[in-house]
Amino acid sequence: MIVLGIETSCDETAAAVVDDTRTIRSDVVLSQLDDHRPFGGIVPEIAARAHLDALDSIIARALAEAGLGFDALDAVAATGGPGLIGGVIVGVMTAKAIAAARGIKFVAVNHLEGHALTARLTDGIEFPYLVLLATGGHCQLLIAEGVGRYRRLGTTMDDAVGEAFDKGAKMLGLPYPGGPEVERRAKSGNAKRFDLPRPLKGRAGCDFSFSGLKTALRHAIEALPPGRLGEGDVADACAALQAAITEVMVDRTRNAIRQFRALHPQGETLVVAGGVAANLTLRTALAVLATEHGLRFIAPPQRLCTDNGAMIAWAGLERLRLGLSDGLDFAPTPRWPLDPRPARP
Repeated sequence: MIVLGIETSCDETAAAVVDDTRTIRSDVVLSQLDDHRPFGGIVPEIAARAHLDALDSIIARALAEAGLGFDALDAVAATGGPGLIGGVIVGVMTAKAIAAARGIKFVAVNHLEGHALTARLTDGIEFPYLVLLATGGHCQLLIAEGVGRYRRLGTTMDDAVGEAFDKGAKMLGLPYPGGPEVERRAKSGNAKRFDLPRPLKGRAGCDFSFSGLKTALRHAIEALPPGRLGEGDVADACAALQAAITEVMVDRTRNAIRQFRALHPQGETLVVAGGVAANLTLRTALAVLATEHGLRFIAPPQRLCTDNGAMIAWAGLERLRLGLSDGLDFAPTPRWPLDPRPARP
């Protein structure tokens, strides 16, 4: 079975071809960073138009790199949500057109499930497993119990972790996207210079909170002498921010491991997924945590942590193998929780 995957939920226009032997035959990603950098963040209207301009050529390139034509495809999968609705519509409508014209199946994929299932593409792991899903818009701890079956243990009460990185970087005058810049500057910084809080650390449960951390960082910057924010100050602030976030993520994940083990004593894997999973400091800390609890730790290759078409193709393929597909009347959605239950009572 060969599936074309299309991803247009945010600021990457991506297409990939994946087959059911877990082989990524092609994986093409076009970043829109240069379009959004002048604004310090993603502008939804610009993103949607950029997807519209680029998607056809990205799909053509993905097929060419796979050495295939449309006639070789068994299905086409596209992100159906959650995400910026303009971009999601572009991807879904393009996929529907291909499915209708070629008489193949169409699969609408939950973008978050694409991230959550990436470890099954890269490492072939079995259900159940614990997932820390960390992106610019989401921060959740989930038990993946099967395709389409997720039990949420905790989520963010305010901002996502990727947003905390990006907004912290913006306060420090660093370019967008902020996460990679913070990680780079933190390497030469003193994490102990600025005393930043660790929100919710040590408390019961698996929820996250990052808004107070951002506020504390702003106060620390404002406390510096007027006009002083040199390279050393920025590096120290980045190191402090990254250390605080990492400690919080590890603490919350430790609580989730206990719940995971109580529900699934046979569970043996901790997965970190999403764009923030590319942060090597966070990966290292989570790997240590997993070892302490006798769990296997999996972080997908960095290129598969950020948004890509391969994860969408694979998630679509997983659904197809269960006999699941979608009609051409599927409606794109900006919100699509993996666990439909309310986040908190």
